[in-house]
Amino acid sequence: MSRPTGRPATGATTPATALRAPAPGWATEADVVVVGSGVAGLTVALRCAAAGAKVTVVTKARLDDGSTRWAQGGIAAALGEGDTPGQHLDDTLVAGAGLCDERAVRTLVTEGPGAVRRLIATGARFDADEDTGEILLTREGGHHRSRIAHAGGDATGAEISRALVAAVRAAGIDTVENALVLDLLKDGSGRAAGVTLHVMGEGRRDGVGAVRADAVVLATGGMGQIFSATTNPAVSTGDGVALALRAGAEVSDLEFVQFHPTVLWLGPEAQGQQPLVSEAVRGEGAHLVDADGVRFMRGRHELAELAPRDIVAKAIMRRMRERGAEHMYLDARHFGAPMWERRFPTILAACRAHGIDPVTEPIPVAPAAHYASGGVRTDLRGRTTVPGLYACGEVACTGVHGANRLASNSLLEGLVFAERIAEDITAGPRPAGAASPAAGPAPARVSGRPGAGPGGPPLLASEARYQIQHIMTHGAGVLRSAESLARAADRLDQVQDEAVAELRRDGKTAEPGVGTWEATNLHLVARVLVAAALRREETRGCHWREDRPERDDAAWRRHLLVTLRPDGALDVRSTDSEAFPPPTTTPRPETESRP
Repeated sequence: MSRPTGRPATGATTPATALRAPAPGWATEADVVVVGSGVAGLTVALRCAAAGAKVTVVTKARLDDGSTRWAQGGIAAALGEGDTPGQHLDDTLVAGAGLCDERAVRTLVTEGPGAVRRLIATGARFDADEDTGEILLTREGGHHRSRIAHAGGDATGAEISRALVAAVRAAGIDTVENALVLDLLKDGSGRAAGVTLHVMGEGRRDGVGAVRADAVVLATGGMGQIFSATTNPAVSTGDGVALALRAGAEVSDLEFVQFHPTVLWLGPEAQGQQPLVSEAVRGEGAHLVDADGVRFMRGRHELAELAPRDIVAKAIMRRMRERGAEHMYLDARHFGAPMWERRFPTILAACRAHGIDPVTEPIPVAPAAHYASGGVRTDLRGRTTVPGLYACGEVACTGVHGANRLASNSLLEGLVFAERIAEDITAGPRPAGAASPAAGPAPARVSGRPGAGPGGPPLLASEARYQIQHIMTHGAGVLRSAESLARAADRLDQVQDEAVAELRRDGKTAEPGVGTWEATNLHLVARVLVAAALRREETRGCHWREDRPERDDAAWRRHLLVTLRPDGALDVRSTDSEAFPPPTTTPRPETESRP
C-alpha cells in the first residue's frame, strides 16, 4: 500500500478545549488508530491491515464488549428473491422523513449485499435454511420486504462481533483494551495526528498515553447514556462525538435520537441499560396492546405494529398518556414455547430473568433511548471536517438515516462505510484538503455559555452523570417542547456554571478520571442535542415537538450543523437543503457504488 504522508511529530498538540488530564506517560505509533471495536471499527481495522497498514485498535472495554454485541434485530440487505436495492432505498427514504442524503442511501443499499457476503467470508454465520443453505430473511418495522438476516435467532450482533474479533486476533492486529479515548492530537497544519487515551488497569500500557497515527477513525458507538433509560451499554457515553467537537469537527442531526418502542419496562426507578425486545418480535407477529388487550396500532399506520419506529414510539406514548399508564404491552403468547425458544432465546431469557414469561403473559414495554441517527458529519468516504479524522458507525452522520433510522440499517451502515474508509486510507496519495465547515443560509447562532477560559473547561464530578440523565430524560426525551428544552438548557448551564465558579474561586476542578471524563463528555453532547432540538421548530422523524406537532418541509427540510468554539460555546447553523455540503475543499471524484 502507499501510506498517507505526514507522520506526526512528537510535538503534536491537543486542542484548547481538551479534557483536563495528566500528560501522556507513554506513546506508540501506527499508520491507523481505530477507536472502537464494533462492526464498524473492526471492519476498518481488518481492511486496513489487509492492505499492509499498521493498525492499532483502541476500545473502552473488552474487544467484544461494544454496542454491536447487543444488536438483536439483524442486518438489512437486499439478499432475497424479488428484493432489490431500489426497494431497500425507498423504505429507507420513507423512514428518514425527508432528511436522508439519497446518495448516501444509494451507496448503502447498493454496496450492502456484497458487504454482507464479505462479512460471511470473514466467518460470520447467519441463520440459514437447513435444506438449501439460503440465508433466512425476516421483516421488521418500515420494511416492505423480508430482508433482515439474523444469527442465533436474536443474537445477530453477538455473532458478528465474535467473527470479527476472531479475525482481528488471527491477523495479529495491535489492540489496547479498557482504554478511554480522551482527545485528538493534531500536527502543525491542523491534521489529525493520533489520540490521547487513558488505559484502565496495569500492564504494558497503563494510565494516560498517546497513539500517534496518520489517520484516526472514530467508531465509538452511541451516546444513549445521556438518558436515564437506554438500550445502550454503560460505555456509550458519547466520547467520540465529544472528542470530535473539541477537535473542531462538525456534528449534525444530534436532535434525532431514536427511542426504541419496545424496551422491557422494569419500573419507574430503573436506570441505565434496559433489556431490548427486538423489532423482530413484532416482525414475527407480536401485537402491541394496552392493559385491556386492545391493539392500538391498527388504523394508525398501514403497517400497524411494523410501522417505522418513530411512529410506533409516538403511538405508545400517546396511548400511555390517554390511559394514564407507565407502559404498554407486547403480546406474543400465540408464538408458543417452541418458537420463543428457537427464534428469541436471548429475549426469552432476559424476560424470565426479570420475572416475566412471554410464553404465558404479555411483556410490559415502554420506549427508551436506543440509537443516535446524527453524529460526526462525514462524506461518503467517512471523512470529517478535520483532515485525517474519519468517523463510522453510530458515532457518524453519513446522511443515511435522516430523521429516523430504518430498522437494521445500522449494522449495514457500519459495514459499508467502514470498507469505504479503509479504501480511502489505503488508496495512495491523498489530497491535502483542509477542512471547510459548510456555510448555510441561516446566520450562525451561539448557544450555551463559554467555559473557564485558558486551561480548558473544568471537569464535572462523576455524580453529575445522573443529574444530566435526569435533565435529559425529562426535558429532551420522547416528548419535547420549547419549554421543556429551554428548562433543560438552563439546568445544563447551571451544572457547568457551578463547576466553573468553583474553579475560578478555589482553583479546583474534579479529579481527572474515567467517571469525570465521561460525565464531562455526556454534558457536552447533551448541550449539543438540546441546542439543536430547540432550534428545530417542527416534528420530524424521531424529533417530536409537542408545541410544533407538524412537519415543516419549507423551513426545516435541512440539517443543523454544530461546532464547538474555542471558548466552549456552540455555533448552530443550518444547511440550505436536505443534501449535505462536502466536508472537504478537495473531495475525490465520487461514485455511488463499486462493482
